[in-house]
Amino acid sequence: MSVTGKTAVVTGSTSGIGLGIATELARQGANVVLNSYTDNEEDHAQARALAEAHGTTVRYIAADMSKPDQCRGLIEAAGVCDILVNNAGIQHVAPIPEFPAEKWDAIIAINMSSAFHTTAVALPMMRAAGWGRVINIASAHGLRASPYKSAYVTAKHGVMGLTKVTALETAQEPITCNAICPGYVLTPMVEQQIPDTAREYGISEEEAVEKVILLKQPSKEFVTVEQLAGMVLFLCSDAAAQVTGTTLTADGGWTAQ
Repeated sequence: MSVTGKTAVVTGSTSGIGLGIATELARQGANVVLNSYTDNEEDHAQARALAEAHGTTVRYIAADMSKPDQCRGLIEAAGVCDILVNNAGIQHVAPIPEFPAEKWDAIIAINMSSAFHTTAVALPMMRAAGWGRVINIASAHGLRASPYKSAYVTAKHGVMGLTKVTALETAQEPITCNAICPGYVLTPMVEQQIPDTAREYGISEEEAVEKVILLKQPSKEFVTVEQLAGMVLFLCSDAAAQVTGTTLTADGGWTAQ
């Protein structure tokens, strides 16, 4: 099964992992919906540039993934959703007693609840089309915990549960649902953590990467967005037709420990 002509909605896809996945899907001939919470000319220009580069249809649809009605509205506005990649995510790091309640609520909403709302609208479209793929970008933190990341770890564990339930509810249909669990990927979100980590530990940024951020990643290398995009293509292929309700890790051996 080729993704050519399929419509893929990728949440949180104007940068980082989401943009890498959206770019590869467009390169393979899929029609793509880019998404973020802003609605600037730059957003639409990015979609046009991607369409021109790969000769396919690319649209930008603004939707705030912290708001259930906008999550659902994104899929409705897309009109068709053969491939749903739930990627949108934010991060905040703090000990539980100091963790701001509003940050907890935002992370749970964007990183976890949004996937429920988009999936709820996408599944009927996939059933009508007779084929579908739901791919949730979780994290190694969906399988392991780290201190000071209570909301993020909780949300990603929740995404793992939602993945399994979605797979079971679609098990007898040509629809699959799986989670990809990356370790550390050098995205803008991770790049922002490097100087903060260096200051916290009183070390250089290079040391912060090797000794702190990639401490749990035995390969000592960041995962690339291209590698994750390749995993998405595999999950969309015929070879993955019976791969559902499971987890594909790309974490340099982190969760093997």
